[in-house]
Amino acid sequence: MQLAKLRQLVVDTLDDMKARDVQVMDVRGKTAVTDYMIVASGTSDRHVKAIAETVAFRSKEAGEVPLGTEGLNEGEWALVDLNGVVVHVMLPKVRDFYNLERLWSAPEPVAQSAAARA
Repeated sequence: MQLAKLRQLVVDTLDDMKARDVQVMDVRGKTAVTDYMIVASGTSDRHVKAIAETVAFRSKEAGEVPLGTEGLNEGEWALVDLNGVVVHVMLPKVRDFYNLERLWSAPEPVAQSAAARA
């Protein structure tokens, strides 16, 4: 499946499942782990689990089998790894604490030569 279609499938699924505050972050060039990170909030641990399970199910139906899922038992923070797209679904308090949006939007540090620092 093309990356853009997979990303849209995830966003549409999050919308269908009433996920809140969906943020799509293009992390190409910042990490080799994935191209896009999508962060969303659920209203309860059951909602977080249901959202993540539905994302995994619908992506599998579309031919993109998740590489893995984490946190489905606890429900505070669930992750679905779709290779080119990694989906984080969290309770608002967990999302506020880890603040992944700030982490992944931070600018790259600029390397200075030894002569420039002197």
